[in-house]
Amino acid sequence: MLGFTASRTQICAYLFGVALFSISFLVFLNSSVSFVITQRIGREKGVGDAVGTLGFADELVALVACPAWGLLSDRIGVRNVAVMGYAIVGLSLWVFVQAKNVYPQLLLARLFFSLGATATATMVTAILPTMTIVKTIEDPRSPTNRVNGTSHTMTPSISSELTITPARFRSQSPTADNPPKRDTGASTSHLAGLVGMFTGCGALVALLLFLPLPTLFSGPGGETAGAAVADAFYVVGAVAILVALGCFFGLRKLPGEDGKGWKSLIHGSSHKASGGLLTPRQPVMSYPRLFWASVQLGFESRNIGLGYLGGFVARASSVAISLFIPLFTNAYFLRIGKCEPVGSDPANPGDIKSSCPDAYKLAAALTGVSQLIALLTAPLFGYLAGRYKRFNIPLLVAALAGVAGYAAFGSLHSPKPGGEDGSGAIFFIVALLGISQIGAIVCSLALLGRGIHNDEGDDNDHFSAHHSANGTNHPSAGATPPRTPPLTPATEDAPLLGSSHDRSRPSSPAGSRSHTHLKGSIAGTYSLLGGFGILLLTKAGGALFDSSGPGSPFYMMAAFNALLLVVGIAVGVQEAVQGWKGQEHV
Repeated sequence: MLGFTASRTQICAYLFGVALFSISFLVFLNSSVSFVITQRIGREKGVGDAVGTLGFADELVALVACPAWGLLSDRIGVRNVAVMGYAIVGLSLWVFVQAKNVYPQLLLARLFFSLGATATATMVTAILPTMTIVKTIEDPRSPTNRVNGTSHTMTPSISSELTITPARFRSQSPTADNPPKRDTGASTSHLAGLVGMFTGCGALVALLLFLPLPTLFSGPGGETAGAAVADAFYVVGAVAILVALGCFFGLRKLPGEDGKGWKSLIHGSSHKASGGLLTPRQPVMSYPRLFWASVQLGFESRNIGLGYLGGFVARASSVAISLFIPLFTNAYFLRIGKCEPVGSDPANPGDIKSSCPDAYKLAAALTGVSQLIALLTAPLFGYLAGRYKRFNIPLLVAALAGVAGYAAFGSLHSPKPGGEDGSGAIFFIVALLGISQIGAIVCSLALLGRGIHNDEGDDNDHFSAHHSANGTNHPSAGATPPRTPPLTPATEDAPLLGSSHDRSRPSSPAGSRSHTHLKGSIAGTYSLLGGFGILLLTKAGGALFDSSGPGSPFYMMAAFNALLLVVGIAVGVQEAVQGWKGQEHV
């Protein structure tokens, strides 16, 4: 049986709301913050230092806020966190242009914006598992069979009801020993590809629609530059509020979110409506246990652990493309004497727009080609990740492209496509960087989705039981796993099949085959590791850029992708060995 677990309205709200605008407002703010400092506040000196400080503070907040939002979403639901995130983004953009100074007013406004932006980015990952297609693979031993394209239920005869045996009961009863199988890997990967494409389109929305607003408002006979910037922020903030409203109505009643709400924020248990009353449903894990469980899953689950590493590489790759390609280009033009070094700040690549227009145009062309290739190949990686999920071949291809592309870019003498020391191969190299970035993003999201649904087999069921929502099913917690009642009666007077209560008890804890109760925490840890990747490459790569040469950050990224490639191969080998062992036991 094939069908979305979410409705069309929910899927549209996710793709056109959460995914599309997840980075649009961040791109707009990063591109416009310097204009706020110069046009609104009137500061002319130290603009680059102020922009760098605000960006660094933003990342520090993200390191704490990403896992916090993920943990919170496991209590109050992903919909509430998404709505809160976009509402905070909208309000912070309105507050941003009210600042009269950089410190502390503009800094506080930027931190407020970071709280909302991290919530929306984290929910892109957390909502994905609720949207996936569920494909039920019917067991041929099931009493429901397909005949000529239609299904019918086999009704046992009177004699079969009177002569039922334990073997027949075991083969025809939907017990935990013979559960219907679900394949969510392909659908999760396909949807992850769409998420990557919509995220890229969101950046285009910021570049094509949001950024031109100040120029539009300050046209002939228009407002002053400062007022035009303020009006642009008001309009974009209003769009964020509208997106929050769209998420509020479009993401209602998401699958797997029953019982989550504001009441679970403080109380120790979630509640479920029953007969008009709120009745306790199950205990909720504490925030430290949620975070620790998500971290531990990175070591216990192949998919989730590899997804974490892929997210780390993907976020670092975004910095390498957006920050260090312009810096590399600027350094080259400075070295050949084609730029004016006065007023140029390596920490602020936007300065080359005025000090070195040729370098700015070339950097824009290189990054544009890289992002265009990433946008076009996002659905392709989604399809390939679902089609070839065994051994994670698409992720290995993306990592290999990253190793080759970043190593080649770091060894370049010139980023120019022509001239004595330039080559047209530069566009192929930056295309490899775009492929590496989007491949890591899409495949890591797909891996997390499959890991949350536990599509990697039964080898992690013992860990799932330990981290079930009530936290009491694992033997280490002092509880004994429930046992399936024997099908053969102990005495002649005992009932043949046991009581209906016994038959309804599964042989494994309820929900032990899924980590959906931890999806928010997993998404938060995923974003946390991505933030570490950004900070590490920004600080260490920047220091190496000055001390060891412009190619050093790209060699760092090649090493990151090599690590991802090696770990991916090791995971594939482990998967193959376990498969061979399983065949030997059959």
